Amino acid sequence: LQKLPVHMGLVVTEEEPSYADMASLVVWCMAVGISYVSVYDHNGIFKRNNSRLMDEILKQQQELLGQDCSKYTVEFANQDKADQVLNCQSTLKVLSPEDGKADIVKAAQNFCQLVAQQQRTYTDLDVNVLDNLLSSTNGFPDPDLVLKFGPVDSTLGFLPWHIRLTEIVSLPSHLNISYEDFFSALHHYAACEQRWGK
Repeated sequence: LQKLPVHMGLVVTEEEPSYADMASLVVWCMAVGISYVSVYDHNGIFKRNNSRLMDEILKQQQELLGQDCSKYTVEFANQDKADQVLNCQSTLKVLSPEDGKADIVKAAQNFCQLVAQQQRTYTDLDVNVLDNLLSSTNGFPDPDLVLKFGPVDSTLGFLPWHIRLTEIVSLPSHLNISYEDFFSALHHYAACEQRWGK
């Protein structure tokens, strides 16, 4: 592949998320060298049960990578450990709708408080300032590629601010997904020409 995404989003729009299939996707991301992975479902099921997802990822690591398993580390990122996780080979963030629009609202409120306290002026607001105020992807770059699984033609609130330049590939389902489907999506990303509005 000519290029790999640095940050990949895995967005499930299906009603019944599969821990085993999502774990396979995360392990494949680790194995090909993707540094940051975000998992999102619009009901927040993975986020509420992230220990179950992590157990499944560790199990899949053992099964799929065998003895090479120790070369691939993954860690859940959260606000408390944001500075620690950047040293890991792959960092996983599990997101839900509260990390999308609600995070933008919270960032706007924080900026307004800074203006009210005269620590900032309204003219200070720009893309970089807003990026720094957003906590849902603290320490993460914007996603380069999002794999959206399911019949819904929407990302259902997945990081609306961060995906303005993201390539989005739709796949019918994450259930029983094959490595060939995953690799095909990566191949599509590697072949796309991103012009960033030019």
